[in-house]
Amino acid sequence: MILRMKNLFVQFTRLSAVMFFGLVASSLYATEWMPKAPSLAARNYILIDFHSSKVLAEKAADEKVDPASITKLMTAYIVYEAIESGLIDTDDQVKVSRKAGRLGGSKMFIEVGSLVSVHDLLSGVVVQSGNDASVALAEHVAGNEEIFADLMNKKAQELGLRESYFVNSTGLSDDSHYMSARDIAILSQALIRDYPQHYSMYSEHDYTYNDIRQPNRNVLLWRNMNVDGLKTGYTEKAGFCVVVSSQEDDMRLIAVVMGSGRQKRFDEASELLRYGYRFYKTSKLFGKQKALTEVRVWGGDKKQLGLGVPADIYVTLPRSKNAGVKTELMVYEDIIAPIEKGQELGSIAISYNGKTIEQSALISLYRIAEGNLWARISDSVIHLFQ
Repeated sequence: MILRMKNLFVQFTRLSAVMFFGLVASSLYATEWMPKAPSLAARNYILIDFHSSKVLAEKAADEKVDPASITKLMTAYIVYEAIESGLIDTDDQVKVSRKAGRLGGSKMFIEVGSLVSVHDLLSGVVVQSGNDASVALAEHVAGNEEIFADLMNKKAQELGLRESYFVNSTGLSDDSHYMSARDIAILSQALIRDYPQHYSMYSEHDYTYNDIRQPNRNVLLWRNMNVDGLKTGYTEKAGFCVVVSSQEDDMRLIAVVMGSGRQKRFDEASELLRYGYRFYKTSKLFGKQKALTEVRVWGGDKKQLGLGVPADIYVTLPRSKNAGVKTELMVYEDIIAPIEKGQELGSIAISYNGKTIEQSALISLYRIAEGNLWARISDSVIHLFQ
């Protein structure tokens, strides 16, 4: 196969024209200026768009810090993975060990030797931030907390968390236990994306176990910011921390605030969310497995092949007037059968005001088998004279 790349710069094709003209004309460009991102007193913070992963504001977002109970997001992620893989079940009855039942800090108030379901323990972790529930789940999944921490670190590598290391499931302070604000945002994004069936628990306002009712510590769930998760944290070393997610229309944001005050963290997270929704808009440009263009296939049992992207493509752009969005398709010049479904056959680059903001592979949307002898010979002759 000749792998010369043929520039198929798509300015306004039948598909692209609708999208690009629609973007330029829509409320995506409603204002004429772009203010600076908020400057907060918190030690570390970051604001990202859930769909596009675009960073809208940040400060010291890669610094390694004590994550406190925000650690429990990774604890929950590992438990969700164990549930979905069939390793454990939400109805499993977990016997509470001496270590779990007597652990200090925030508690679910489970008793040593009692049996508690995985579902109840998850509520104890997510809503009540129970250290005892976290350790009980860690022991149920991995046998002991040390092995569970190894699972947490392996998952951190898989998710691309570059400034994270875990030594426990609770977030109790340890010099070797840390995360960055950026890693917390990435983990939160992965949790919402990979386990949406479990995410509703993060919006529960309270949970009662053993006749003890405890409210969710995320007070933004009661404010009118469309917040539906995720987690708060506090240790003397970490200060007061919070990671929240909210959704307005089709746009979801994730804000992380570390090293702030008890109430100040919520005010600062709210300020980040207001900034993101007021001055940015996220749009879905292309859907996965949708044909963006068709190309000629030589020597196959079909002559035309649809190409698309393997995953939805979103862009987050300012709500300000600009030169708009352009897309460039780069497709292999000679495409010869057989072609497998999902085979990479080019790339797509999306630019905004002359700067590339998103890139993706172009893949075949279906398989094309090699044609019969006559099809191959006739195509060879036609191709020779083109």
